[in-house]
Amino acid sequence: MAIVKPFKGLRPPKDKVEEVSCLPYDVMNSEEATKMVDGKEASLLRITRAEVEFDSKVNPHDEKVYLRAKSNFKAFQEKGFLIQDKEPHYYIYAQTMNGKTQYGIVGDAACDDYLNGVIKKHELTRPDKEEDRKVLTRNLEANIEPVFFTYRAVPEIDAIVSDIVTNNTPEYDFIAEDGFGHHFWVIEDIETTKLLEKLFKDKVPYTYVADGHHRTAAAAKMSTEFSKKNPNHTGNEPYNYFMAVHFPDTQLQIIDYNRVVKDLNGLSTAEFLNKIDVNFGITQVSESIVKPEKLHDFSMYLDGKWYGLTAKKPTYNDNNPIESLDVSVLSKYILEPLLNIKDLRTDTRIDFVGGIRGLSELSKRVDSGEMAAAFALFPVSMSQLMRIADTNNIMPPKVTWFEPKLRSGLVINKLD
Repeated sequence: MAIVKPFKGLRPPKDKVEEVSCLPYDVMNSEEATKMVDGKEASLLRITRAEVEFDSKVNPHDEKVYLRAKSNFKAFQEKGFLIQDKEPHYYIYAQTMNGKTQYGIVGDAACDDYLNGVIKKHELTRPDKEEDRKVLTRNLEANIEPVFFTYRAVPEIDAIVSDIVTNNTPEYDFIAEDGFGHHFWVIEDIETTKLLEKLFKDKVPYTYVADGHHRTAAAAKMSTEFSKKNPNHTGNEPYNYFMAVHFPDTQLQIIDYNRVVKDLNGLSTAEFLNKIDVNFGITQVSESIVKPEKLHDFSMYLDGKWYGLTAKKPTYNDNNPIESLDVSVLSKYILEPLLNIKDLRTDTRIDFVGGIRGLSELSKRVDSGEMAAAFALFPVSMSQLMRIADTNNIMPPKVTWFEPKLRSGLVINKLD
């Protein structure tokens, strides 16, 4: 069963929260981060992306960048940009996008749960990205940004969250530059805190990494590293835990993650369409956007036209968690055999576009001449994601896109 504990959060005062808070470190490059911190002395990006304070030629992974992050973290606390809570708390973090609000509980997840499979994953991680977050954590001795978790909804937990949200004014409540609403409550009542900890332990057998696999893996490895350095290690130290926002699965929606390709592998448009017709029914041809409406429906943009495609049986197997995925069908019957795109992680002839940008972004990139064709997919469901994690399978690359992203800087978990 899952361990989710309250912790003593390090947080900005109300009048600083909008300046401190920022998008997560991995949704921008160094140039974009540098623009974002302009005029913001207290932006957390000065810690999570400390290369913004150096010349653009400096490697973001240079030791002096991590040391600057450490120095800035200390200065933020000395200047009062971040203030330590005196008691352990759970926190409620809610996000509003397009009129819909999702409510998560911020608490400490156990590193042992990750190592023992109680925290389930669905993606592979890259060693270089893990190492980057490990080095930052080692220098800061803190989980500077939360991880995005989900779990199968528990009515008793939902009821507690609803009661707190309904009857209490949020500690933070603002609309960020991304246009999304961010709302944050501190759970002060000790009995409520005890009940939540018990409910997670008794009612939540597993939690799932929705977004943030690298930070999760790095936290678990840092825990092992810290424990080896401590001759009096007990397992109860703060470094045995890491910060995560736990959202019930019923409130989350995965956004589509689409593909664009640079060429048709030497095929003419007519030849390409004829080959597609073997395994897909072409159900619609239009100059207007065609959007996939259900599982195993696709849309394709090619030569100024949108095509509706439906996968024919037996291109998919709904009894198999991987073979039921539309990304698997697309790869197996179009990308690999027709376009010779076999490795989505390394092939430079394919790129990926998050559905948050809209399907018009696909036609834009094709019409510009940059790409030859685009494919839009129906979004993966939460039940598909959990089924893959439960069966110890790994999603293909670039399948899930969660939005809104968790705002960094609302609360930090110190490990010292």
